[in-house]
Amino acid sequence: MYSAVRTHDYDYPESEMDERESLYFDTISLAESEAAAAAAAHRKSISQSRNTIYHSAVDLAGDEGGGGAGGVGGRLRLGGGANAEHAALAWQPGYRQSTALEHLNGGGGGSGDHTDAAIAAQMIALQNGRNHLPTGIGVTGDGGQGGGDDETYRRFDDGKRSVDFVLAYNGETQLEEHRRKCEIFEANLQREGLQLEHNKVQRVHFIKIHAPTEVLYRYAEILKIKVPLKPIPGQDQIFDESAHEFKTCLSRMCKSLFSSVQLNTALFPEREPRIHLEFSRNYLELYDTEHPNFLDASTRYSIINFILQRQHFVEGEETADNLGIEKLVQDGVYTCAYTLHDKDDRDRLLKEWANISKWKNLQPLDQIKDYFGAKVALYFAWLGFYTQMLIPISVFGVLCFLYGFITWSSDPISRDICNDNGTIMCPQCDRSCDYWRLNETCTSSKFNYLIDNNMTVVFAFSMAIWAVVYLEFWKRYSAGLVHRWGLTGFTHHVEHPRPQYLAKISRTKRLAGKAYEQDQAGKRTVLDPDVPFWSIKFLPNFTSYSIMILFICISVIAIAGIIIYRMAQRASHSILGSENSMTFKVMILPMTAGIIDLIVISLLDMVYSSLAVKLTNYEYCRTQTEYDESLTIKNYVFQFVNYYSSLFYIAFLKGKFVGYPAKYNRVLGFRQEECNPGGCLMELCMQLVIIMAGKQAVNAIVEMLIPYLMRTFKELSYRHGWYKSHQDQRLVPYNQFTEDYNLLPAQNNSLYVEYLEMVVQFGFITLFSLAFPLAPLLALLNNVIEVRLDAIKMLRFLRRPVGMRARDIGVWHNIMTVVTRIAVASSAMIIAFSTNLIPKIVYAASMGDPELNNYLNFTLAVFNTKDFQVQPLLGGSQHVNETVCRYTEFRNSPDDPHPYKRPMIYWKILTGRLAFIVIYQNIITMLQGILRWAVPDVSGRLLKRIKRENFLLREHIIEYEKRHAMKLVQTELNGQQKSDGELRQRNNETVIRSRDDATSFV
Repeated sequence: MYSAVRTHDYDYPESEMDERESLYFDTISLAESEAAAAAAAHRKSISQSRNTIYHSAVDLAGDEGGGGAGGVGGRLRLGGGANAEHAALAWQPGYRQSTALEHLNGGGGGSGDHTDAAIAAQMIALQNGRNHLPTGIGVTGDGGQGGGDDETYRRFDDGKRSVDFVLAYNGETQLEEHRRKCEIFEANLQREGLQLEHNKVQRVHFIKIHAPTEVLYRYAEILKIKVPLKPIPGQDQIFDESAHEFKTCLSRMCKSLFSSVQLNTALFPEREPRIHLEFSRNYLELYDTEHPNFLDASTRYSIINFILQRQHFVEGEETADNLGIEKLVQDGVYTCAYTLHDKDDRDRLLKEWANISKWKNLQPLDQIKDYFGAKVALYFAWLGFYTQMLIPISVFGVLCFLYGFITWSSDPISRDICNDNGTIMCPQCDRSCDYWRLNETCTSSKFNYLIDNNMTVVFAFSMAIWAVVYLEFWKRYSAGLVHRWGLTGFTHHVEHPRPQYLAKISRTKRLAGKAYEQDQAGKRTVLDPDVPFWSIKFLPNFTSYSIMILFICISVIAIAGIIIYRMAQRASHSILGSENSMTFKVMILPMTAGIIDLIVISLLDMVYSSLAVKLTNYEYCRTQTEYDESLTIKNYVFQFVNYYSSLFYIAFLKGKFVGYPAKYNRVLGFRQEECNPGGCLMELCMQLVIIMAGKQAVNAIVEMLIPYLMRTFKELSYRHGWYKSHQDQRLVPYNQFTEDYNLLPAQNNSLYVEYLEMVVQFGFITLFSLAFPLAPLLALLNNVIEVRLDAIKMLRFLRRPVGMRARDIGVWHNIMTVVTRIAVASSAMIIAFSTNLIPKIVYAASMGDPELNNYLNFTLAVFNTKDFQVQPLLGGSQHVNETVCRYTEFRNSPDDPHPYKRPMIYWKILTGRLAFIVIYQNIITMLQGILRWAVPDVSGRLLKRIKRENFLLREHIIEYEKRHAMKLVQTELNGQQKSDGELRQRNNETVIRSRDDATSFV
């Protein structure tokens, strides 16, 4: 079986090493500095070491029992079966070891992927004379069990205590100053009760942290964390009645109808409801410590993170500037601090949730909450709810679009345009443009009818109602989730100040004396003084928002530049084709301008997003919630202008103030852009599709493709030795904390980017979707994939984030509420000024032509070519002798006593447009207000349940306190009786007996 394995003498020259062996040993960082120095000084010594390890591993692989290793004296044993076979194959010529990236992506498929890495790490540890051998997957100490379920994979070396948090630092190049800070910081952690264990096997050293139960209990009480109680007498009645109300005939029918999208109850069982109470050690007997929600993993990690954020690392200078793990990571003392993924839970979530093939299935929100915390779980709950709510409005949008196709031939405007052969239109630029025939816009007018028809107003009305229904029902849905997770009543007022905020206060001269207080023993206590707004907070806030306004102006200037580009293209010969062709005017010019607009928007987005973080750090944000809200508001206001300004221009400004051929209104000498005879709604539709779909594509590239390419490049670097220095080498992943070290860090504001992407999308479909009824469908298709891609990214690419409590999605709900109200006015103005609805109504009422047979001629004004301000250079054009041309406007003819002035019909149409805006906006606003009043934030059923639970909880605590007080009284009586009896016994035995009888009688 092993005939191909090298068995001759130890004379093993480096030149004979194959690529597999060189790659494998180059990726291992020797922990001992002397070994690394020797390796750098003498390559041949490394060759000999490799040869020794090679034959030791051959001996291990050849041990049929999987027991002792001949070259190591029985110190190491391989697990039997597949692990032994894998270890044997690992040393066959041509065998390629699986990498950590392949294991993370599921390529390895089993625990054997780690065997070769663990063997080498153990061997190098023995070569360097260590007594302690790290046990990894497939390798254990004496008496251990091999395989992927090794008990120390994510535990301490005793195999019992779990690793709850990990600190990492570079053990080879650590400065003395950094080493001293680490010692002080770790000593403070141990004084808090945390248990630490060092791992110094590789280049990067790790500190494993475990939080004992008593520490978790102490800080759970400090942080007012709610945990589930044991079953209380009477709670089943409440739960049964609530469940009975939910189990209506309709709900049972829907559940059976959509059974294919339900969760796998074998993997994600439905949890029993429980009543939650803020943790208190006085009521320890009341809590259900076996319930999954009792101090789950995300809660434990948040407690440890809270402790890490508040420990000093400079002895004798306990100030806010020498506080917290984030400051240590920022100063380079530690390279990172992170929590660990759980292999079993992650594999289950990867299989059933972070899987695109499960796109139609519901999300396991309870398990997501346990794994990532309530804040992340609420994001995925909101994204899933938003995606589901897009289904009905997407179906209705498709029906509206189909209505346009079905009634395509009945549109009088497009029919008249296509049948017209004699109408000559005025040139669209001053010098180089020729006259053109109206029927050249036949195709574009037909496409324009698809989005500008009788269903446009109906769809806009439906979108306005849908937006309010979606927001109101989300509040009801999230209230139920939050109550189920025991977060009802949680407020951000219980949040502690950010360490960065306290450090900023300590560096402020006016507040430095109030930042801490020193007692008689000389110990400093960090305080949280009040920060006045006008004298201290105003200047940073004013500076931050001023820079935001500056970038908004830059964005507006960029959009204006693109508009001028379009005007210049109209006035010159384009390299893209003849500017007189309809392909250029209707398709190519708007598309190229839209693509340029998307590029400018994306660049400004990238620049301002990084700047906004620095601006927010400059402000005095006391809590993490205040920090997140400030960052969110600044970013979204900028993004609102950045993404929507070009669409607002097309919807409200383009073609509205052009003038007329005898007197065009100009910008920088260029004529303003005109709308096609069918209106500007078609161009608004094209711009919306380009920006909306382009933004989603850019986000997908930034979020998924770029990290994947970076990891692929790193993998190639590790495989071929392209890394620049020894510190760039990869760690051998032989346990959970070394695997997670190679992942990308999870940022505190990582959810902000996800929320921003979706809320900007919400703005697209509410503000402008009447220009493209299929926009909700595009959003739906994107979001179905987005949910799974976000899950994959968080489980595969990122380290596990620290769980955080939350009761809602924060300021994002308020932002969407404001956008919904703006959308009402936006839709009213688009319908009034960018569609033909109002002119058609006024024409039909004024002219008595309900069939609109002469409506096209009604919208075209007449112009005498001799009145041109700048005569066009026609050259050999066939229209040189034209005396009259038409243009889209409501103006008097040149033969009128007041030529080219506004006729009365124009003012009637303008009045109708303004009246429509007022009526539409008031009706929609009134209906939205009725819906908000009719749909309370918390359902009456849930409010009733909360009241009954609170009453039951109070009664239960009162009874517990009574029993506890009676026990105390009984204990005191028994103690008093015992002491009195002993005293009497010392004085007189006879008297004691009689008195004892009397006492017993009493």
